[in-house]
Amino acid sequence: MLWIILTAAAAPLQVARNALQRGLVGDAGPWGATLVRFLFGLPFSLLIFTAVALLTPGASPHWSAGYGVAVTLGAVAQMAATAALLVAMRRAGFAVATVMQQSSLPFSAVFGAVALGDRIGAHAWAGIVATTVGLAILSWPRRDQLRGVGLGATMGLASGAAFAVALNAYRQAGLALEPHHPIYSGVASVCVAQSIQTAILLTALAALKPAALAAVARSWRPSLGAGFFGAAASACWFGALALAPAGPVRAVGVIEAPIAAAAGRRLFKERLNLRQLAGGALAAVGVAVAALG
Repeated sequence: MLWIILTAAAAPLQVARNALQRGLVGDAGPWGATLVRFLFGLPFSLLIFTAVALLTPGASPHWSAGYGVAVTLGAVAQMAATAALLVAMRRAGFAVATVMQQSSLPFSAVFGAVALGDRIGAHAWAGIVATTVGLAILSWPRRDQLRGVGLGATMGLASGAAFAVALNAYRQAGLALEPHHPIYSGVASVCVAQSIQTAILLTALAALKPAALAAVARSWRPSLGAGFFGAAASACWFGALALAPAGPVRAVGVIEAPIAAAAGRRLFKERLNLRQLAGGALAAVGVAVAALG
């Protein structure tokens, strides 16, 4: 039951982080807003890891080349996924982009089956098909929004695919670091990944877009909020994944979609039409079936 509580807690924390990041895209750009998640989240993640380490005195991490490759791949994929999600939120709307991001589950299933040899049952594949159809319905734009929503939908799907790569990579990294203490391993990997991400983005923005870096510095107050919610959400997700398989965790995580819809309507005055609601509902059902299958 604890993993359900952690997942349920992670969903609103993640929506809050996305909402705060969305407001930063205009000045800092998508890569600057992506830096916010990792730069300002890292101190909170380190505090969380410190607490977990004190509660896990018997943990003995095993650093290896395989771990380094896995955690680096996850870090780079997560950076790309976050930037794509922010662009999708600007183009297609906050709630639609967040629901599109749920495609990370079917993409995770396909990636796991093809690259890692995971066994996926018929019910899971049926859920994947239902999710794909629901996402297609959800993302199909009106004529007057063809360009904007179409690109937003594509970026949302790209975000889901990149998050799927990150999810599988982080899972492999956690297993390689300390398989006997998965919560310790997961939170430690969050810290390592955020350190890699912060270093890469700081270096790239300083060289290519110093104005975006300056915008991030100016927005440090709301950035602290995004960093805190991001770190707390990651801790909950990794804690839940340490206690239950990724499929059921992601299924419960679908509650993020209605929370995002409510937030988009209240904060950004966005409204979903009947077709989008139907597509989102079908996608959510498909995600749940794929996860539990």
